[in-house]
Amino acid sequence: MVVKYVLLLGNKEVPEMKLTHSLAAVALSLTAFAAQAEVTGNAAVLSDYNWRGITQTSQDPALQAGIDYAHESGFYLGAWGSNVDFGDCCDENVEIDIYTGFRGGDAVTWDVGLIYYTYPGADDIDFPEIYVGLGWEWLSGKVSYSNDFGNSGESAFYYEANAAYELPANFGVNAHIGYSDGDAIDLFYEDSYMDWSVGVTYDWSNFTFGLKYADGSDLSLLDGTPDDANSSEGVAIFSISTAFPWSNGEE
Repeated sequence: MVVKYVLLLGNKEVPEMKLTHSLAAVALSLTAFAAQAEVTGNAAVLSDYNWRGITQTSQDPALQAGIDYAHESGFYLGAWGSNVDFGDCCDENVEIDIYTGFRGGDAVTWDVGLIYYTYPGADDIDFPEIYVGLGWEWLSGKVSYSNDFGNSGESAFYYEANAAYELPANFGVNAHIGYSDGDAIDLFYEDSYMDWSVGVTYDWSNFTFGLKYADGSDLSLLDGTPDDANSSEGVAIFSISTAFPWSNGEE
């Protein structure tokens, strides 16, 4: 004897076997999608969190960590966090960034995405930003744009060029130059400004040791009050970083 089982969906009868097959097909599709993806993590300790030429920690140390999901199609999704300290102007002490996008290419790589900067406890400065980047060998460039920079209601552009070149014996050198422009930049910092940095790295086991010098224009908030929390004076920054999962490589 054959017994036919059914499920009632609204006013329709759906054979349970057919539904089971559909669910199995979805599960297999999700499994295949997951098999083509990779989840990685990263962590770092720095003597100062310097972003676009301006300290984000009042020139104090920072602990940072992130997690990334990347699919072979080029889609990626991630989250990254750091402690911050903007002095008396704001109450937040944590920054959490959520980002997603697509990247690809071979000889010339490309990257298009969206990032949302959040500051728990001070959501009045949360803001989104879109970006487009290109890369070739050890050179890369990116343009970022926000229509509500720092939740100010004003727009801002950031243009940057980067170089990272590997040297023998696990050493590497890097350089960066950036330019901040737009109505929001004028609002916060009185004028557009440029920042730059040069550095050296050394890879040992699963860790990268870095030392760089970062500098920006001598900026302060529009109230004219000097504020170390927004200092852009030149500073040497030491860092130790790692990525997960760890490899079994030799020193």
